[in-house]
Amino acid sequence: MNATLPPDVRLRPLTPADSLELLTSLLHQAYASLAAQGWNFTAVDQPVSLTAKRVSAGQCLLAEQLDAQGAARLVGTVMVRGPYRPGVDAWTLDAPCYNEPGTAILSQLAVHPDCRGLGLGERLMDAAEDWARTEGYTAVALDTALPAVALRQRYERRGYVQVGDVQWEGKTYRSVLMRKALSAAVPAVEA
Repeated sequence: MNATLPPDVRLRPLTPADSLELLTSLLHQAYASLAAQGWNFTAVDQPVSLTAKRVSAGQCLLAEQLDAQGAARLVGTVMVRGPYRPGVDAWTLDAPCYNEPGTAILSQLAVHPDCRGLGLGERLMDAAEDWARTEGYTAVALDTALPAVALRQRYERRGYVQVGDVQWEGKTYRSVLMRKALSAAVPAVEA
């Protein structure tokens, strides 16, 4: 898809110097509209300690919006990692597509409410899928709330297909498991 970002927005990987408090705050703000619908996504109110645990397991990408002076404000994020490892990762549960070798897992996609509609979510997903492809994964899986029709349709437009559903412990909704096969990277054309 490779959506074009506004010129004042840049994507980059999370670094140890980044504030997990700010990242957690962004997640809370971005997921507040889902919480208002009664869906208790983990990112609605997760503590900083859980943010730290989740970002330590893979690649966390950040979107920053730059002001006229070049100061950056965190406006988006996405997490992508390899498959869950039974006996090692706590979140294996009953989601076989999350345990498949070759399948990366996309989670915590978030865009600040005042930056929606700029194509930032699409670009974050592009970047996560690109990371997975570069790391040798052949598919990406994710889940979302079954009643979140708009989110499911968004993922379907990107090529994700429903492969199952699951009731995560403590959630007020059933989740749809979705998976997308990744095409091989297109080699760069040399001049």
